[in-house]
Amino acid sequence: QVQLVESGGGAVQPGGSVRLSCKASGSMVGLPVMGWFRQALGKQRELVATLVKGGQTNPGDAVKGRFAITRGETQVSLQLRNLKPEDTAVYFCYAQDDSGSVYWGRGTQVTVSS
Repeated sequence: QVQLVESGGGAVQPGGSVRLSCKASGSMVGLPVMGWFRQALGKQRELVATLVKGGQTNPGDAVKGRFAITRGETQVSLQLRNLKPEDTAVYFCYAQDDSGSVYWGRGTQVTVSS
């Protein structure tokens, strides 16, 4: 089992930036994919960005040009800039292990409001 714990988030003004971090722990053979999804109130969970070990990044359409994602063996960080009210959501850390099993964090709230 893999546990994912997010940190960061909170209230941010429009045009600002936020940095989210996620740390994985537990029984891990390998985590070739780590990244972030988000879910706004009343909407489906959507991709923010994932990063494959080795460098391939897969961004969601809503954040293209406004994000940076980095990772190590057991952690992944996301920076979002030029935040908009529509970026308000719960952001979930995501990881996939070598067997294809998927893990989720409990989420961290980001609220963009003036």
